[in-house]
Amino acid sequence: MTEEPAIQEIADEALFSRIAGGDAAAFESFYDRYERLFFGLVLRILRDEKEAEDVLQDAAVLIWERAPQYHAALGRPLSWAVTLVRNKAIDRLRAGKRRGNLLERAAGEFATAEAALSPPTDPARVGIDGAEIVRRSLLGLPLEQRQAIELAFFGGLSQSEIADHLQQPLGTIKARIRRGMITLRDALEGAL
Repeated sequence: MTEEPAIQEIADEALFSRIAGGDAAAFESFYDRYERLFFGLVLRILRDEKEAEDVLQDAAVLIWERAPQYHAALGRPLSWAVTLVRNKAIDRLRAGKRRGNLLERAAGEFATAEAALSPPTDPARVGIDGAEIVRRSLLGLPLEQRQAIELAFFGGLSQSEIADHLQQPLGTIKARIRRGMITLRDALEGAL
């Protein structure tokens, strides 16, 4: 008789099958794995801890409700969930009508991007978690690609808006985002 692995050891794909079937313990395990990553993403977009907590709660409900709609053709479960969380945060950002200040904040961020994305030096946080792997991979991109991806992913700007903001042709921005995302995908493959 083969013993079933502990729920914490089950791969994301198998957990998502269980979640789609209504398994609350599987959802709890998946959420526990990636809560820090999700919260960090939402906090980076909204820059308000209380709002980030609210959005994360809404996003968790959305993941739970939409889990039956997930299928492997949409990508890995984590990528699918991150997209839902990100979209929920951007919806909140837009609903709060803070978009006017976004471009000013983004311009200031690029001056300090290296410090904000650098690995933590606190000995208590030396362990590499999912968010740290993503940060390091993002830092490995050329500046032009990283700027375009950050404006799209964290700022919620369209490719046309990014082209206007960076004063670059739309085709150039599309190419930078595509090349950067391919590089990130390759760097993160198997790491998360």
